[in-house]
Amino acid sequence: MRQRHSSVTDIEIIEDFSSTARCDEGFLRVKRLRCRNRRADGSSSSVYRVDVVDRPRLDAVAVLVYRRGAAGLEVLTRMNLRPAAYFRKDQRDAMTVPDPGTGYLRVEEIVAGLLEPEDKGEEGLKKRAAAEVHEEAGYPVRLEDIQLLGGSFFLAPGILSEKVFPAAVDVTDVSQEEPEGDGSPLEEGTQLHWRPLGEVLEACRRGDIPDAKTEVALTRLLARLG
Repeated sequence: MRQRHSSVTDIEIIEDFSSTARCDEGFLRVKRLRCRNRRADGSSSSVYRVDVVDRPRLDAVAVLVYRRGAAGLEVLTRMNLRPAAYFRKDQRDAMTVPDPGTGYLRVEEIVAGLLEPEDKGEEGLKKRAAAEVHEEAGYPVRLEDIQLLGGSFFLAPGILSEKVFPAAVDVTDVSQEEPEGDGSPLEEGTQLHWRPLGEVLEACRRGDIPDAKTEVALTRLLARLG
């Protein structure tokens, strides 16, 4: 396990400027639309509202970093600060099933990053995957070692336009360097863990690792490896 800082215990909201912010600025952009369905017989539905959340970088790649050892396959996970998940604690009355008492200051997940405009096609996906593995996990891997794990998927297609492209890479014989990270305050306290693959999959199914892309990547790697 490696970590940068371990002292982050809370995220303080300095200002909530939701009421004055525009929908088309910031890291997330909300489109508020009025739509209607057009039918084959020429008729239309009634008009209804649709909210769509986009990011300036539309899609992302998620990379399952794994290695082979005497006890079998191990996978690398990261504990990251996740404000959106953390601030659920302020809406406990709205929860159908209560969150764990500790909440979600950090969420355990696999390496991931946004795809840049130049990351075109399979080669672009592999290039971005390799770059994220080096930046977030410290492993310099080759493009040819990146395994694409099938088609992309939506996380919340009712509101999010983002698709995630799953990939994996075997770093059994690769020497780890100190991860550079991106210098963001959101990477304070990031922790890396090697854990047995089966243990991580069970943690996903219990909800201890509440990250969908991690479970999808795990199950697809298992299917590929047989």
